[in-house]
Amino acid sequence: MNGAFISIRRTPYQSFATFLILFLTLFLSVIIIFSLSFLYGLLGYVETRPQLTVYFKADTAENDIFQVRNELMSSGKVLSIKYISKPDAFNIYKDSNKDNPLLLEMVSSDILPPSLEIYSKKPTFMSEIAEFLKKSPGVDEVKFQKVIIDRLLTLTNIIRQTTLVFFASLMFTTIIVLIAITHFKVALKKDEIEILKLLGASNFYIKKPFVFEAMFMGIVAAISATVIFLGILFYFNPFIGSYIRGINSLNVSFFDSYQVTVWPLNPLFLGSLFGIISLFGIIISSIASLLATQKYIK
Repeated sequence: MNGAFISIRRTPYQSFATFLILFLTLFLSVIIIFSLSFLYGLLGYVETRPQLTVYFKADTAENDIFQVRNELMSSGKVLSIKYISKPDAFNIYKDSNKDNPLLLEMVSSDILPPSLEIYSKKPTFMSEIAEFLKKSPGVDEVKFQKVIIDRLLTLTNIIRQTTLVFFASLMFTTIIVLIAITHFKVALKKDEIEILKLLGASNFYIKKPFVFEAMFMGIVAAISATVIFLGILFYFNPFIGSYIRGINSLNVSFFDSYQVTVWPLNPLFLGSLFGIISLFGIIISSIASLLATQKYIK
């Protein structure tokens, strides 16, 4: 490791260029990862809400409502359905308007419609469910926030599809730049490398300082990128909180069982984010260093 520090002191400008390209790469990466996690958490939150509510005419028989419910459950597209009867709807109305007695006097359970609150297995099923309900007998109105959910799904899909391309192109560009910088550093030490070879030093021994320096730069760049990103994130924390007011938490599931809370910010998620960025920085810097030294050290 001492060899890495010596190399940094001897070639400060090249070392700074290595740090800078790694920092920019990791800073962009941490922004993309956080944004994607946040959107997946928001999409997961939407999936846990009553995604679709169907109101029936006041004179619709319960058996007809139950028949619609059973047909939906048998479709395989519905996670669960909650039946809200007229008395249930009146109780909900009373709770929401308990501070306004005048509104309570004007409404009775007879005029409130029964309804079904439907949770679909996937948001993409909601449009199909809504079309089915509109054609069902006794249905008066179907409500669901189609525009919001469609936009959220579109945005999430776009980011998910472009993330792979982004990381691939970013990694390729970063590795090419790091290889060019490392080539220059190796060329500066050409005489020293020749002497080490004459003394019987192994290729790994000669490459080791370059690899350790690259790993060190990757970690330092990851720390710097994460710290600056967190500073920006904590600064905008009140604005984000006001934007998603009413949402207690956003969670992201991994492997269908392990959940991490994305919002509000917590040490576990931030630690995982730093770990991913650090690993990414170490991998791309090490790959670039090995590829660059392979040409001159054989």
